[in-house]
Amino acid sequence: MAKRDSLLHDARGRSKAKAKRGKLMSTIEEIMKQLPPELRKEVQDFARALLERRARPKQKKLRLSWAGGLREFRDQFTSLELQRKALEWWGD
Repeated sequence: MAKRDSLLHDARGRSKAKAKRGKLMSTIEEIMKQLPPELRKEVQDFARALLERRARPKQKKLRLSWAGGLREFRDQFTSLELQRKALEWWGD
């Protein structure tokens, strides 16, 4: 019984969301009709930019878990030598 009620609630919630979206779209369309052509173009460009920004995958933060991993070699190699060696390994 509770499951059925939650399904009905979901369906009603979705239809309310669709109604809100439809009302929003009609409001946007009404506003667009009132704008001069050059401002309509600006609004379209802005909306496209928002969509592109939303569609881009988020960049992951750089992990620094390796920091200090070569501490034991500090006395044997300079940082430049280690950097060159790392570039050799990546090149393979």
